[in-house]
Amino acid sequence: MSKKTVVVGMSGGVDSSVTAALLKEEGHSVIGLFMKNWEESDAHGVCQASKEYDDVLRTCDVLGIPCYSVNFAKEYQTRVFDLFLRDLKAGLTPNPDVLCNREIKFDLLLAKALSLGADFLATGHYCRKDEQNRLLKGSDPGKDQSYFLYLVKPEILSKVLFPVGHLRKQEVRALSRKFGLPTSEKKDSTGICFIGKRDFKTFVAQYLGYQPGPFQTLDGATVGQHDGCAYYTIGQRRGMGLGGEGDAWFVVGKDPVRNLVFVERGENHPALFASSLTASQLFWTGGSFPCRCSAKIRYRGEDAPCLLEQTGTQKWRVTFDALQRAITPGQSVVFYKSDLCLGGAIIN
Repeated sequence: MSKKTVVVGMSGGVDSSVTAALLKEEGHSVIGLFMKNWEESDAHGVCQASKEYDDVLRTCDVLGIPCYSVNFAKEYQTRVFDLFLRDLKAGLTPNPDVLCNREIKFDLLLAKALSLGADFLATGHYCRKDEQNRLLKGSDPGKDQSYFLYLVKPEILSKVLFPVGHLRKQEVRALSRKFGLPTSEKKDSTGICFIGKRDFKTFVAQYLGYQPGPFQTLDGATVGQHDGCAYYTIGQRRGMGLGGEGDAWFVVGKDPVRNLVFVERGENHPALFASSLTASQLFWTGGSFPCRCSAKIRYRGEDAPCLLEQTGTQKWRVTFDALQRAITPGQSVVFYKSDLCLGGAIIN
């Protein structure tokens, strides 16, 4: 690629830092751009975004590139977080990172990058694209992030670069040390970006409150009290306060209308397994139906061979070759053929 102007979406982590360093080494004109999506400080009065921005500034100083910051907190609230809360209230387990990529990073951030005169926006995502600007898995199977980007259209990807997508994490760490970056030993962030290291239930309770109700077995026996359907997800084991003799308890279902959380003992209880799911809101680049492909029902899940069929207007059924554990309404099911991401949908 000839010399281009590239804006790097920098988060303060090692991946985006190495992204900027690689592009600078290739001779491109590189600009660092940090986006702030959340205004709140943590329990210790520390603004996580400010800490991350400090790391971005230090990295850009080492690389000798300009750095800017943009505040998308208002847009994140209306286009991501409000929908996240809506789905939690409905008893679902939503994935705000998927929406953040479509609505914020590859919409607002991309537009800002182009307004700065950039030819491309680059990010530190572990994914790739092909010659048709279709999304591909990252080369590191343990870090592949294509699951979170399935909603990004090829025409948007034509303006995006993924410089670390062909690398493994240990290679990125080694490069960060080679370049002398201040983020080289920084731990990877985990969980939902705007929550950070805070307790999920405590954080969400500020917005939803608590609506206690019964933990029930599938035969109707009450075995305890929960704090609200929003705080539990299918397959959950910890944080329920249920004990007694026998195998551990697991969440196997929810009824938000009656405010019930269903639990059963044993990590292999039959109620945790299903051979199919229904889905809606399909984004698809994979051609006609029915389609034999593979699917992930969660980010860290394994690809599972399946058949995707349309069953009605905006209604879809995914039938797996083997039983799947803890299929969770509100999460995304993302489809692949080998490394090619075909699209995805929301599990109903």
